[in-house]
Amino acid sequence: MSDALNYLVKVRPAAMGHYFKFLKQAGSHLDVKTRDLISVVTKVHAQTERGFRQYLARALRDGCSADEVLDALLMAFPALGLTKITWAIDLIIAMDLPAFQPRALGAGATWHELTATDQLPVGGVMRMDCDGRGVFIYRTEGAFRVYDSRCPHEATNIPHLALDGTTLTCPKHGWVFDIASGACIDKGDAPLNERETKVENERLFAFW
Repeated sequence: MSDALNYLVKVRPAAMGHYFKFLKQAGSHLDVKTRDLISVVTKVHAQTERGFRQYLARALRDGCSADEVLDALLMAFPALGLTKITWAIDLIIAMDLPAFQPRALGAGATWHELTATDQLPVGGVMRMDCDGRGVFIYRTEGAFRVYDSRCPHEATNIPHLALDGTTLTCPKHGWVFDIASGACIDKGDAPLNERETKVENERLFAFW
């Protein structure tokens, strides 16, 4: 919640309790996904970034697909208008969620050249920026693993200083990841976003 809502909950707990009860019961006859999509649209209408990120994540957890979210936004065009819809799309792009990647939605993507393979020893980790995207690269005995530097929680761009050995900790909410596997090992419940890789002429490429 916002600081203002937290304040009202403290100083007017009875009134705010009724407010939250109303919100909970208002969609009681709708299925979960429909409720979630309506909530996403309302946050776009209000242009509440924090709320949009929160309700979009909830919609995806409850089974809404990226196509369903995009359809809901476009269907709400008469109420939202193009400016608010593009505001939401800009946030979705910044969050860099796997489900919304152009390739996942059937659109084109491409290979990006990252580095020479001899620049990273086995067991080593490096962070770099390539074509406007930050990535972490981990080298195993027989392969490379490339992860997006944005946390899957709220798309915080995780810096190199957040890396301790093969443990990566997001500075915003403390989600902890194992670079060797990409798994979230503390706080959160979603892995790092991993990219497809290939090696050609001793150069490492990743696909996005």
